[in-house]
Amino acid sequence: MDIQDLRKEIDSIDDQLVALFGQRMDIAAQIAAYKREHNLPVFAPAREREKLQDVAQKAGPDMANYTRVLYSMLFELSRSYQSKLNNSLSPLFDSITQAIENTPKLFPQQAMVACQGVEGAYSQIACEKIFKSPCIMYFKNFEGVFAAIGQGLCQYGILPIENSTAGSVKKVYDLMIKHDFSIVRSFRLKVDHNLLANPGATLASIKEIYSHEQAISQCSEFLAGLPGVKIIPVENTAVAAQIVSQSGRTDVAALSSRSCAELYGLQFLAGSVQDKGNNHTRFICISKQLEIYPGSDKTSIMMILHHRPGALYKVLARMYTLGINVIKLESRPLPDRDFEFMFYFDLETSIYSEEFVQLMCELDDLCEEFKYLGSYSEVV
Repeated sequence: MDIQDLRKEIDSIDDQLVALFGQRMDIAAQIAAYKREHNLPVFAPAREREKLQDVAQKAGPDMANYTRVLYSMLFELSRSYQSKLNNSLSPLFDSITQAIENTPKLFPQQAMVACQGVEGAYSQIACEKIFKSPCIMYFKNFEGVFAAIGQGLCQYGILPIENSTAGSVKKVYDLMIKHDFSIVRSFRLKVDHNLLANPGATLASIKEIYSHEQAISQCSEFLAGLPGVKIIPVENTAVAAQIVSQSGRTDVAALSSRSCAELYGLQFLAGSVQDKGNNHTRFICISKQLEIYPGSDKTSIMMILHHRPGALYKVLARMYTLGINVIKLESRPLPDRDFEFMFYFDLETSIYSEEFVQLMCELDDLCEEFKYLGSYSEVV
C-alpha cells in the first residue's frame, strides 16, 4: 500500500470525524439549553475529569496521553460553544460597552500627565508623541506615577513596559498587580543611548558612568569595552545626565538621550552606544477611568490561574479556539503567595469582534481571578 492509498484512508476517517464532531456539538447545544433552563454553570469539572479518565483508559497505554489532549481541546470547544449559545454577558462586558459609548471619539491633545524622572527622560519624549500639548508632572519613581493617577493628581501616566533588547520592565509589572488603572494607548519609541559628559571630558578620563538599569543592560557590549569604569544605576537616564551636569566633574558620564545633551549642557563622548540599532521601548499610557477609543485592537489582561496542571494550557487553548492572537505573555510572582504567579497577556483582537465579546464573557470560567487592563491602539 503506497502513501496515496494511506492518505485516502485518512480522508475517509476524517470525513467520519467531521460528521461525528458536528453531532457532538449538536448535543452540546442541547446541553447548553438544559443548563440555561436549570441555571447550571457551563463548566462541570467533575464530569470532565471522569470523562478524561474514561477515554484515556479506552485508548490504551500508547494513546492515553494523546487522547487526553484531544478531548481536552474538545471540552474547550464545547464550553466555548455553550457559552456563546447561552449568551451570558458579564458585568465586565457591560462596563466595556459603556466605556466605548462614553469615551470621546478623539484622543485628547492636552492633559495633565505623570512621568517618571526629570526633564529629558524617555518617558517625556513618549508623552509628547502621544499628546500634542501635555502638561507634565515628574515623579521620582514608577510608584509615584501610579499614585498620581490613583489620587487624581494627573489624568494620565506614561510608563515603560518593555524593551526590544533588555526585555520587560519588571518593576512596572509588579506595580500593575498592586494598582487599579486602565491602559488607554501604547507607543513604541526608538531609543538611542549616548555617552554624555561635561565639556573637557574625554573617554579615557571617565571613571564612573550613571544611567538607568535598563539602559545599562541595553549598552552592555559598549560598557564591557571600558574596563575599570564603575557603572552606577540611577532612577532614570535623564536623572543620570542631571547628576553629571550638576557634579561639574570631567571624570563622570551618563548614558542618556540626545535631547539631554543640550538640556544639561553636556557633550557627546560616544553616540548610539546601544547593543542593537533596532532598540525600541514600548510605553503605555494609563488612566484611572476606563477609556476605550475608536480603533482599539489590542487588549491587556492579568490572570491568577488555578494552581494545577494544565491551567495555562486551558487559557491558551480557549484563546486559540476563538482565533485570538497572544502577542505577549509575562508571568510575575504574587507577593503574598508561595510559587504562584500572575500572568499578563497582550491580545491582538478588535473590541468590536464577536471573539472579543465571547472571551470577556468566559474569563471567569478560565481562571481564579482576572483583571481587565483595557483595550487600546498603539501609536508608532
